[in-house]
Amino acid sequence: MKKIYLFLLLTVLFIDFASAQSNYASDNYTKKDAYITMRDGIKLFTSIYTPKDASAQKKYPMIMQRTCYSVAPYGAGKFPRVLGPSETMMKEGYIVVYQDVRGRYKSEGTWTNMTPVIDHKKSKKDVDEGSDTYDTIDWLVKNVANNNGKVGQWGISYPGFYTAAGILSNHPALKASSPQAPISDFFFDDFHHNGALLESYFFTYPVFGVQKTDTTSKAWYNAQNIKTGTQDGYQFLLDMGPLANADKYYKDNFFWQETINHPNYDEFWQKRSLPRHFNKVKPAVMFVGGWFDAEDLSGPLDMFKKIHKTDPSAYNTIVMGPFGHGRWSRETGHTFHSNVYFGDSIATFYQKNIEAKFFNHFLKGNGDKNSGLPEAYMFDTGKKEWEKFPQWPAANATHQRLYLNADGKITMTAPASTGSMSYVSDPAKPVPYTEDNTTTMGFTPHNYMSEDQRFAGRRPDVLVYQTDVLQDDMTLGGEILSHLKIASTGTDADFVVKLIDVYPPDEPNNPNQPNKNILMSNYEQMVRSEIMPARFRNSFEKPEALVVNQKTEVPVRLQDVLHTFKKGHRLMIQVQSTAFPLFARNPQKFVENPYKAAASDYVKATETVFNDSFIDVEVLK
Repeated sequence: MKKIYLFLLLTVLFIDFASAQSNYASDNYTKKDAYITMRDGIKLFTSIYTPKDASAQKKYPMIMQRTCYSVAPYGAGKFPRVLGPSETMMKEGYIVVYQDVRGRYKSEGTWTNMTPVIDHKKSKKDVDEGSDTYDTIDWLVKNVANNNGKVGQWGISYPGFYTAAGILSNHPALKASSPQAPISDFFFDDFHHNGALLESYFFTYPVFGVQKTDTTSKAWYNAQNIKTGTQDGYQFLLDMGPLANADKYYKDNFFWQETINHPNYDEFWQKRSLPRHFNKVKPAVMFVGGWFDAEDLSGPLDMFKKIHKTDPSAYNTIVMGPFGHGRWSRETGHTFHSNVYFGDSIATFYQKNIEAKFFNHFLKGNGDKNSGLPEAYMFDTGKKEWEKFPQWPAANATHQRLYLNADGKITMTAPASTGSMSYVSDPAKPVPYTEDNTTTMGFTPHNYMSEDQRFAGRRPDVLVYQTDVLQDDMTLGGEILSHLKIASTGTDADFVVKLIDVYPPDEPNNPNQPNKNILMSNYEQMVRSEIMPARFRNSFEKPEALVVNQKTEVPVRLQDVLHTFKKGHRLMIQVQSTAFPLFARNPQKFVENPYKAAASDYVKATETVFNDSFIDVEVLK
């Protein structure tokens, strides 16, 4: 379990926790720690790193990250290896600020997951992440020497949420905000997808569900870590049985208890939805995400679209690269995701030509809307190159229906006669979401989102549909919505839809490929996937049982994509009902609260998909 938290801290904060040593940060910056008092009296621990050459004649802007994952290394004279979002920006010179948020590590207060926003604050006791951001910025611009009065904010994952929530502070000094892989709504990304629980996060609940008793620089929650005695998360979680059995581990974990007692999209989750609070936006905003982000793919896309809708005059941009969760924050040289190669030094290109350009323009330049960056800087994961769009989804996108025929073929026109395909879904033998069992107990299963899907498509409980070999390139750019027409012998079911790029038989392996045992010949690269519980087909607030054997539509939104299916490839769709232990198993018998279902509620069911089912995609000409 210690590896999980080390990995989390490295990938989210990309800070080297080694003891102070001679490096650029310690050689060129000074460090000061301070407690900043919020309007309700709570003090938040803050580390401030200032360039040594800062003076009244040479003032610097501030760039800030607020985090629940520790601002370590703590202590005077102790420096991380890199300050700020990247080495590039560190060397260009910024006053870099890190802050432990309320209730975490050395800060005071009580910890709350996805702090609900208070739009209309009536007293000093009405605090949220927006007010804490405001109070922090206000103190910084008044008390940090030689700052130029301009502040930027960035963060990845949970710090991305704090960055997005910080936009709501409306402090006049906040000029630029870059929420990166931000959590937007725990019911639709991160811990749930469309209300389906990510059981792969089961081992992480101590991080988020244990309150500390005092300010500390140590991980106080480690005592609740589960001692599994195995490295096989699939087997451990299968043997655990129904989620009701998890209380033996997490009876005193407040976040687990909140989760299992709120199975629907009720007021508890709605209050923690951030996008609904965006109206007028003052700072320039650049959302950043990865097309293969296993945690927070929907966050940047949803919040970008929300601001675009509510405040079209705002400077609101988005960047999506060929990355897993937060992987744009450090360079790997040859850029792979799973076994798919996308090019060299892509993270460095992003850091120098996109991220640094954004912050430099708004914090050091004139700050007008002519930043030189497009509204959407998107990486085509099929062509394997960056594309610039003046708007997203692209204006030239046209809708195309991909019909799932009863013979397993995908066609662009509706079938002439009625047909269907069926499979038996057995919760006792769920479809694995991956072949790589080493990823089933970590914090994020990074690789599965572009992993070879042959292992799944060869199972009898997975339906496979594909086109003929493509005679021309086909670029999908924009949103994807599946319209499944199904019938079930059960009263509840989950449906997983996967969009897959099938490589040709003569596809060569890349010489730098991390897994030499994988053949790229006929590789089935997952491009996008999503799950949808049938119980929520009409409402996330009020679930409904399926009527046995009654034809029913279940919509499955797959998020956006920019991917060119190359000439000689095929486009494939797979449909299944389990992807374990990524997602918790649906009992397939409707119960009011699936988290409290008994073992007897888990039943086999035959799922039928009719051939008037189709996938609505946007095609770029």
